[in-house]
Amino acid sequence: MLEAQAIHVIREVAAETERAALLFSGGKDSAVMAWLAHRAFWPAPIPFDVLHVDTGHNFPEVLAYRDEFLAGIGSRPLVASLPRMIADGQIREPANTVGRNRLQSAALLRTVAEHRFEALLGGARRDEEKARAKERVFSFRDAFGQWDPRDQRPELWDLFNARVNPKEHVRAFPLSNWTEMDVWQYIDVHGIALPSLYYAHRRRVFERDGMLFTASDFLPPREDEPVREEHVRFRTVGDMTCTGAVRSRALTPKEVMAENAASGISERGGSRADDRFAESAMEDRKREGYF
Repeated sequence: MLEAQAIHVIREVAAETERAALLFSGGKDSAVMAWLAHRAFWPAPIPFDVLHVDTGHNFPEVLAYRDEFLAGIGSRPLVASLPRMIADGQIREPANTVGRNRLQSAALLRTVAEHRFEALLGGARRDEEKARAKERVFSFRDAFGQWDPRDQRPELWDLFNARVNPKEHVRAFPLSNWTEMDVWQYIDVHGIALPSLYYAHRRRVFERDGMLFTASDFLPPREDEPVREEHVRFRTVGDMTCTGAVRSRALTPKEVMAENAASGISERGGSRADDRFAESAMEDRKREGYF
């Protein structure tokens, strides 16, 4: 049922818009999205660009996985490089900032304008956090790329209005009704490959504000933050500066599902610093044009 709904949304975007892109971060949700798009149009290729917004602070394992996975389904990434945009003066990076998550919005909106995309397919799910729970399946952005939760169209009986006014675009979320458990069950059933980060491995980490971060040049530990090797995995992947790990011994999707069910901690609440310490952080970023 969930698969059929998602494929219906993906095909609806293809039918109702002229230029669309599938957002791909290299995470589990975007992998399932790309897999569903592959199934939706097989044996034809996916009729969308596959867009990755590269912050320059990505896990190396994710970048390697991105290229290998997309090649396996007959696609290649269109990369919106935030480091290149900063170097070219298109985007200004404030001094003394660590993470680049908020800058992703500007990079994404520049790319939307450059390629004249009418729709972006994203892997967001309503169960992730409060701002995403407000999203329609077809979520509209105004001429400035901004999201207004009070100015969205009704979707009665799963009927979607895909009409896009000049300079507007739509974000479509085929996985809206899925849960984290649904995603993992689908990965398990279909044997979808994921970055190795999602399973237990030994990694040099340090603890900050109750979270385990990877020691890196992007986020060096402070003097009072000792670095040690631990068995960890990641529940979500993103910018290394704000994505935390969890202690784990899970090596398979079934073991991951068992650990998640027993943890009692939400997916993003325990692994993303940018969401955890500001209740309105995600909603603010979505108003600015975030995914």
